[in-house]
Amino acid sequence: MTTINRVLVANRGEIARRVFATCRRLGIETVAVHSDADAALPFVAEADVAVRLPGSTPAETYLRGDLVIEAARRAGADAVHPGYGFLSENAEFARAVADAGLTWIGPSPDSIERMGSKIESKKLMEAAGVPVLGNLTADTATEADLPLLVKASAGGGGRGMRIVTRLEDLADEVAKASAEAESAFGDGTVFVEPYVEKGRHVEVQVVGDGTDVVVFGTRDCSLQRRHQKVVEEAPAPGLSDATREAIHEAARAAAASVGYVGAGTVEFLYDPAKESFYFLEMNTRLQVEHPVTELIHGVDLVALQIAVAEGRGVDASVGRVAAEERGGVSRPTGHAIEVRLYAEDPSSDYAPQTGRLLELDLDHDLEFGTAFEGVRSCIRLDSGFETGNEVGTFYDAMLAKVIAYAPTREQAARALARTLEKARIHGLVTNRDQLVASLRHPQFLEADLATSFYDDHPGTRERAAADELLPFAGAVALAEHRRLGAPVQRQIPAGFRNVVAQPQSTRFAVDGEETDVRWYGGREGYSLAEDATVAVVSASPLEVVVDVAGVTRRYRTRVVDRAVLVDGPQGGATLHVVPRFVDPADQVAEGSLLAPMPGSVIAVHATVGEEVAEGRPILVMEAMKMQHTVAAPYAGTVTEIAASAGDQVEAGSVLAVVTPTVGTTDTDNEAGEDA
Repeated sequence: MTTINRVLVANRGEIARRVFATCRRLGIETVAVHSDADAALPFVAEADVAVRLPGSTPAETYLRGDLVIEAARRAGADAVHPGYGFLSENAEFARAVADAGLTWIGPSPDSIERMGSKIESKKLMEAAGVPVLGNLTADTATEADLPLLVKASAGGGGRGMRIVTRLEDLADEVAKASAEAESAFGDGTVFVEPYVEKGRHVEVQVVGDGTDVVVFGTRDCSLQRRHQKVVEEAPAPGLSDATREAIHEAARAAAASVGYVGAGTVEFLYDPAKESFYFLEMNTRLQVEHPVTELIHGVDLVALQIAVAEGRGVDASVGRVAAEERGGVSRPTGHAIEVRLYAEDPSSDYAPQTGRLLELDLDHDLEFGTAFEGVRSCIRLDSGFETGNEVGTFYDAMLAKVIAYAPTREQAARALARTLEKARIHGLVTNRDQLVASLRHPQFLEADLATSFYDDHPGTRERAAADELLPFAGAVALAEHRRLGAPVQRQIPAGFRNVVAQPQSTRFAVDGEETDVRWYGGREGYSLAEDATVAVVSASPLEVVVDVAGVTRRYRTRVVDRAVLVDGPQGGATLHVVPRFVDPADQVAEGSLLAPMPGSVIAVHATVGEEVAEGRPILVMEAMKMQHTVAAPYAGTVTEIAASAGDQVEAGSVLAVVTPTVGTTDTDNEAGEDA
């Protein structure tokens, strides 16, 4: 029996905070490792001890197993928890941890190796009698096999994954997928299999102790963008009892075949039309979506990981797993739905967003915890960021996970949608509107799920219609802020004039578009110039109450730097104050191609003087582990290349200039398309 006293988490963000939360409850000390880019994030401050890993890129920091183990030695840790991603499924790292005399909180290196390769694990599962999809290659695939899916063998999260609908594209897509996999996982091995177009992603949570395997039911993770999960829930809806039992048994067989120790997830592709399922992979680690399982089973999966690592087995005292159910299936209660809140713009092909998070505030009942006994519903928040943090380019774009638990699926979806709608999120564009639209979509509510959901419903990518009074409330809050901050004459009402000749004007930029708010002030109070039915009941820099034809609306407001944060009954907006005069240095030449986000230039595909067609790739950028192609917005001549491969660039930087061919009318200065 091993006793763990101090755990180093070889990870970052919300998963580090999640492990720390369980360690605090168990009385275990914690150690964080962090890159330079992450030094100010909450997980670093929450650890008892933190060790810096010099550098900012994953390759310099979280993927350096030698530095992580040295950090554990320096900090006096006696165990290492890998979280998910990075080194969590690296067998050599797991061996190195054990060789250093530390306890590895995870499966054996042998299990990681056998299940870590999607190619080899499929062979193992086929031998165990678990249904699998056939492996293909660029040489053996035929037209009859289309469409095809290219996947990275060594990782997940959608990196190194491509759908191919034409055989002539297969070799090129394999090369792109391999390059992306090499960048994300350090292993460019990919494979090809048939693509089930209307399939569902159904997975099973298991915990083993080398002797027994407990099955903690199913999850559905079908709503994905770029093959990365967005909405996850448990239990997986719409499965027959026979199918559910068969998937449970297949997952148990998969884990038992390698004598599995610790928490893991067996993933399947489910074909509703045939009521059949196929083994995809086994993730030998904790999954991002583990909170939904924790909530419906009343179990702390991290605590179970630690219990197994200490040699106590799948202990009945941890969670609500009855002793007689060891080796069986834990019974769920209620339903849980999780969404991943990303700093990205779905309406612009999911372009990652970076910068300062001016506000992140969601109403919630729990953080990183399971529902206490007797709770019928709750909202849980697992966040890696807080108000004021900087979101950079080096890591995944996920800000937080928001999870609703309720007696029924419909109640969970409704509560989660409203929580997101009321959330105060400012400074960065997020996928919040897409998440709300997804949770309220009739097809989702009917549990008619498929991995093609977002392709089938492109309207969910569009931003929700904004409250038309948000800019007015922002203008009033800004006027009050300036009035109260004035060194003299603070008692004079904002906008006061002896003789009113014309309304006041406040100009904001909202999501890249400018809007002009025309309003009146003075002793009679604030009113909107264009609508006599709109008047302000009360105003301060923190709250503006507006009367619209006898109906009262309340807006929460805050002035931060040169922005006004406004939240109303149906959502909010970040209003950036537009200066009256523009610095000439901020203007760019016509035809300039601007960096759509901060990142690194990894390839340049054009030269100065070259004639290019509309849509011709000019440069390729990488940000947040994804590649983005900057293309010519119209036919023309490349007159300037301002960046080279390897350059780090800021959002809005001029990368190149394309002078349009005479007669070209499209003068859009930015083009971004996922490579």
